[in-house]
Amino acid sequence: MAFEIISISSSLTQKQAVAEIEKCNEYTINYGLTLTHLDAVELVETRDLALKGTGRIEFGGGVIEKIIKEFCISPYISKHNYAETLHELTEIFYFYKNETLDLMSDDDLIKFMKDSFDGLCQGSLELLAGRELFNMARNLRYGYAPDYLDDMSDDEGDEDGEY
Repeated sequence: MAFEIISISSSLTQKQAVAEIEKCNEYTINYGLTLTHLDAVELVETRDLALKGTGRIEFGGGVIEKIIKEFCISPYISKHNYAETLHELTEIFYFYKNETLDLMSDDDLIKFMKDSFDGLCQGSLELLAGRELFNMARNLRYGYAPDYLDDMSDDEGDEDGEY
């Protein structure tokens, strides 16, 4: 009986999350971006897998919708890469939520991700996750500001600046 209640509750939560994502289309259509029902279902599945993979739980939705509304204005997102990019951004978000030891709010992390994606990364998810967010998480763990720049190049080369 308890399993049935959990299963029904989980199913309702997923349906609500899908509906909330689909509602974002009212906002994103202004940027030429929309998600199908199947896209929304798959995005909720990606979120669920990312939560399980990072050992996190989430009450209510909101994060995917925040990512959608923040990133839909990016010049690097088009109707051709929209759904795929949202999947990757969702996975990246939950990974770095853990890596930052929750020292940064969801909104601040999403804003940092967007600013980096549109700025230094020029739309590269690889640079976003592999460099900018990695450095930001390291900075937070060591007590520095998220955008602190440590000039590592001095330590990596020899006296002549060569490797």
